[in-house]
Parts: sequence; structure tokens; C-alpha cells
Amino acid sequence: MTVEVISVGTELLMGSIVNTNAQFLAEQCALLGLSMYNQTVVGDNKERLSDAINTGLGRADIVILTGGLGPTEDDLTKETCAQVMGFSLAEDSHTKDRIREYFKNSIYKDIPDNNWKQAIVPEGAIVLDNDNGTAPGLILEKGEKRAILLPGPPNELIPLFNGKVKPYLQKLRPELIVSQMVKICGVGESQVEDRLLDLIDKQTNPTIATYAKTGEVHVRVTASAPTKEIADKLIKPVVKEIKKRMGTAVYSTREEETLEMAVVRLLKKHELTVATAESCTGGLVAGRIVNVPGSSEVFREGFVTYSNKAKRRHLDVSKSTIKKYGAVSKETAREMAVGGAFATDSDLCVAITGLAGPDGGTEEKPVGLVYMACCMGDKVTVEKYQFKGNRNKIREQSVVKALDLVRRTVLESQE
Repeated sequence: MTVEVISVGTELLMGSIVNTNAQFLAEQCALLGLSMYNQTVVGDNKERLSDAINTGLGRADIVILTGGLGPTEDDLTKETCAQVMGFSLAEDSHTKDRIREYFKNSIYKDIPDNNWKQAIVPEGAIVLDNDNGTAPGLILEKGEKRAILLPGPPNELIPLFNGKVKPYLQKLRPELIVSQMVKICGVGESQVEDRLLDLIDKQTNPTIATYAKTGEVHVRVTASAPTKEIADKLIKPVVKEIKKRMGTAVYSTREEETLEMAVVRLLKKHELTVATAESCTGGLVAGRIVNVPGSSEVFREGFVTYSNKAKRRHLDVSKSTIKKYGAVSKETAREMAVGGAFATDSDLCVAITGLAGPDGGTEEKPVGLVYMACCMGDKVTVEKYQFKGNRNKIREQSVVKALDLVRRTVLESQE
């Protein structure tokens, strides 16, 4: 079964917003076992939108349209799709009541008249209640073809897809699609593929796919089967083999678990506390940790010591160390980690100092040079990295490596 996504909105064509909806829908459709060969972005123009819908329905079983369902004059998706597929429009009293209730519970006293446009739907369409907005989702069925219309705001589209559209699409497939993710850190995508190449080459059911993330590689194992129990049995030995080959580089096999969640879970398991001492990352590592619910049980304190004076004052980094080796050095990183652990009485402290650029680099210490250290007890591990990319990229990679350094330090202490 094939599916095509049509993203509607002139703002997408102009680059005013990033089309995260298309990425989300492509990933979800792949998980459902639906084949996607084309995606289209079209502006708020009825003629061009009509052509895109006709083309999509001509080459796919299902067309998912996002955006253009709102109350303004340039919201044309519903009307255009209904015309292309031969549906007449009529008022839906249920949707009208929901719009009225939505505004009743909002800060607005009056309902602008143009909002009632959203209660006009194609006759015979499946109306999907939108709990996060006023425009409902719609499913139009004609013969073997289906058009699914979803609102553009991601905070409306994602819950509507997960709650209403996904179950609908699952019923269209004779078999169930089940996936499990293996999340890997500290190893590049080419290295992961090299270690798993024979598994990938022999894949049939389940299938194996690798995805490169910033500082991480995710491996998705997907099986097709009549029941979840059978699919799980197909997936289990493959995941076990991947974990065996990748060892401690695997930090999670949970779809929803991020690296920082895995780090907090590990710290809780071993009843350990952590502190951060950051320079070039400016508190990003601490921010990632405290984003995790329950991190207060393990996170003691975070220092942002951007200046040399701050490194000396808060982390007791020696003035002579900075003078002799520089702020960006393994010696400074080591003293930052030790000083942070002592100042906070934490079991671990991870420290980062580096040159994020774009200026400040030299031949000896180029932009992208980052030192990080992790102190645990009387052991201090210091690592050196030479990252590539712009300032944000260098800082993002540093954060991932620092979180992974904490994870690996804990694991090694338990061996």
C-alpha cells in the first residue's frame, strides 16, 4: 500500500517554517509498513493544489494533506480536496458544537465568524475530533482511494495522527508492523553498518535500518506478522545480536528514551549524583539532564564557567594551569571536573572546555577542539575531540559526547 504526503502552505515554500510534519509522517508511515515514493509541497493556490491532489491520488492509495484547514480565506485544502474527489460540503453540527466549546474555555470572549468555516465538512467524510484546536481532521474515501486531511500545527497534527489516523491506517493492512529501536552512542554510522553488514544484507523479515543522529546512530528493527506476539519473537533475536555486537555502545532499546534519560536512569540505578562544569557548551549539558523528569534525584548542581576567572573562582582551576596550558586543554578540563565534584560533593562531575568558533581558533588549537573530563572518585577520564561544523553543531556534538562520557564512566565503575 502506497502513501503520499502533500504539505500545503506558502510559508513552507518560502522557508519561513521548517516542514517537520513531513518528517514525522514519513517516519510513522514507514513504521506502519506503508511505502512512500513521493512528497509534495504546494502553496496556498487552489489550481496548483488541485493538480497536486490529482497527481497524488493517481499514483498512491492514500494521500495525506497537512495544513490549509484553518478559518482564513487562504485555507483551501478541504474545499479543493472535496472538489477533486467529488464531495459536496455541508455543516457538521458536532464540529460546530466543539468549536463553540473550544472558545468557551479559551481567553477569547467572542467567536470570530470565519471560524464557523471549519464546521463545514465534505458530506460522508470521517470527521476526526481535534482536541488541540478548532479545525477537525478529515478522511475522504472514494473507491480504493483515500485522502486524509490534517491541521498544520504540529501540536495538533501529531496527537491527531497518533490517536485517530494511525489506528485507521493499521486496519487497512492485513498484517501488523512492529518495530524496536536500538540506540547507539560513541560509534559512527559507518562503523555500525560495518559491524552489522551481514545482518543487513540478509534481512527479509525483520528488516534493519540505520539512522544517523547528532553523535548517535539509531538502528530500527521492524517485523511484519499477524500478531504482535509473533512480531516480537522475530525481532527479539535480531536485537539481541545487535546488542552483542555493539556492546556498551548501546544505551537504550526503548523508542521514547533519549540519551539523557538513559543517563539519569543509570545514575538512579546505582544511586549516584552528578554535577556539570561547562564552558563552551554554556549549560547545555545541565539543561539536557534537568529536562528529564526525576533528575532532581541525581543532579546536584551545574556551573557555567565561561571566563577564566569563573573557572578559578567556582572550580578552583589553578591560575598557573590556565597560563601554562590555556583554558582549552586537557589539564584545565581535568581541574574543572575535579573542582566541580569537590564543590558539589557529587559522585561524578563532567566538565567541558573548547573552541566552538567561529573565531578564536589557531593552528595549534583550531575551532572545534574540545576537551572534556569526568571525575568519579579518584579517577579522572579526559577525552579530546576535534569536531567539525558551525558553532551550534560543535556544541551539540560536545553535549552528546559529555553525556555519553558520564554513562561510560558509570558502566566502567561497575565492572
